[in-house]
Amino acid sequence: MTAAPNTVRYFALIPAAGVGARMEAGSPKQYLPIAGKPMLRHAVDAFLASPLIAHTYIVVSAEDGQIDGAVPQGNNSGVTVLRCGGATRMETTLNGLQALHGSIAAHDQVLVHDAARPGLTPALIAKLITEVAEHPAGGLLALPVVDTVKRAGPDSLSAQTVPRDGLWLAQTPQMFSYALLQRALSQAPDPQAITDDASAVEALGLAPRLVEGHPRNLKVTLPRDIHTAELYLANP
Repeated sequence: MTAAPNTVRYFALIPAAGVGARMEAGSPKQYLPIAGKPMLRHAVDAFLASPLIAHTYIVVSAEDGQIDGAVPQGNNSGVTVLRCGGATRMETTLNGLQALHGSIAAHDQVLVHDAARPGLTPALIAKLITEVAEHPAGGLLALPVVDTVKRAGPDSLSAQTVPRDGLWLAQTPQMFSYALLQRALSQAPDPQAITDDASAVEALGLAPRLVEGHPRNLKVTLPRDIHTAELYLANP
């Protein structure tokens, strides 16, 4: 995977070491079947179908016994599994970046994607890469908030209507240069406050670009989300 010094390459990194507690399933949610395939496989297939992605890396825990049967692997598969997952998503992502030190150039772009977002498409990948372009702070897919937003008080009573102007719901992939993403995650002042990779970059005083995504790229968090995801997957 060598390239000319000034050539920017795009790599997918999927942290998949979580246990999916909120799904109330007997195994990590990334392996739950959706539309005939493990949830993780849908995301992997989207990256494999994109001509813009040089390689896809999946970061799992050292004890993961299901990954080998869930995704293609081998010299010509376009996929490499890194068994260095951590206790949190941020730690898993950072461990993956450190494992790739020397294999990815500082200016190469890393697209970090949730394993539980099976609705990703090559078109969304291309849109993110095209619209972020050379923005130095990277960018992410997201959806503008269109519903009225309420802030709850005690006993789930509506205490305030929050202006939705300028509010977005973050999605993934979130794309940053290898050097920037590693620096942002390594220097995060409060890891508990880092809810996604973009928030770590924002903590450096930088402003990633928001690129409008699509509702099909939803995150499967609760059991009811599976049906919604399958509806989207049935209509590419």
